[in-house]
Amino acid sequence: MGKPKVVLGVSGGIAAYKACELLRRFTESGHDVRVVPTASALHFVGAATWSALSGNPVSTEVWDHVEEVPHVRIGQHADLVVVAPATADMLAKAAHGLADDLLTNTLLTARCPVVFAPAMHTEMWEHPATQENVATLRRRGAVVIDPAVGRLTGVDTGKGRLPDPAEIFEACRRVLARGVREPDLTGRHVVVSAGGTREPLDPVRFLGNRSSGKQGYALARTAAARGARVTLVAANTTGLPDPAGVDVVPVGTAVQLREAVLKAAADADAVVMAAAVADFRPAVYAAGKIKKKDGQDPEPIVLVRNPDILAEISADRARSGQVIVGFAAETDDVLANGRTKLARKGCDLLVVNEVGERKTFGSEENEAVVLGADGSETPVPHGPKEALADTVWDLVAARLG
Repeated sequence: MGKPKVVLGVSGGIAAYKACELLRRFTESGHDVRVVPTASALHFVGAATWSALSGNPVSTEVWDHVEEVPHVRIGQHADLVVVAPATADMLAKAAHGLADDLLTNTLLTARCPVVFAPAMHTEMWEHPATQENVATLRRRGAVVIDPAVGRLTGVDTGKGRLPDPAEIFEACRRVLARGVREPDLTGRHVVVSAGGTREPLDPVRFLGNRSSGKQGYALARTAAARGARVTLVAANTTGLPDPAGVDVVPVGTAVQLREAVLKAAADADAVVMAAAVADFRPAVYAAGKIKKKDGQDPEPIVLVRNPDILAEISADRARSGQVIVGFAAETDDVLANGRTKLARKGCDLLVVNEVGERKTFGSEENEAVVLGADGSETPVPHGPKEALADTVWDLVAARLG
């Protein structure tokens, strides 16, 4: 089997230079990449750069090498087309089927998955015309990654920044792995919680857990690659980069996580509670550091229960047909305890895995069984956390119809 064939379209925005990093990630991971820049893009990065980095010829016009019929062949032979950055002009042309250069012709002839990574000023992104063009492309099966919030051209800051190339690559990798042209979560809003809550004891200490947030982030990345609008409620996940196209809401405690999840779930089609939420918190917060006193034992720490967020959102669903997924980390009698928890929480699916000092937490891999309220059991063998994420979304998508 040959290398996956990727077409990297580059349109004329200042973020075009970042596409060099995206190209490098594709080539170094074994993809055969053909770069198709627009004429405007060449004002930012020259053809020689694209050719040298990709190892393939670069052209912008349908009149180059006409004997090869490039305006048809490039799109026909691609396994994936990704446009990064995608300007407002490019989104408009793609949405309306215009074909005035090689890249827009390629988009019309491609029958493979197509990903757009927009980058532009906030006002341009928020303009009704752009939003309608994005909605049209999504309805037709394209994955449009929402831009990030950050520094734009000059002194401007806001939504419109090209997501980190590493995260765009991860999104494209997930799209390629599925090999499906029509994303099955397009038009859906999903909420994912990730990480581990921390309950303050005093200004320097807290009660917490070992959760890294990696499984929740894998769920968010995978959902975005499948076309969903994703809200990621992230508890203490410092060091993990924001997934491309995902709205990240940082929180610290269980109470903060509850507030953020309830707010985001109001219009969500599915909620996946992958975060490790503390069951208890200190009854009293010490305003000053608790001192060690010679010859005296410390005062006992009194704990009170935190809200049971999973049970709450399962019992009082924000909208009809909303699918709720929980996670259960168990150390013994994994399936029996999982079934008991599934019944007690009232969710539709419960992902049950065995945890321990060297299992699951912080790892890049996972192994689990997904239990359904309908009595189903779906085992997921040991493998990348993305594989478990895809299984979860498969089960969610089936229940969403």
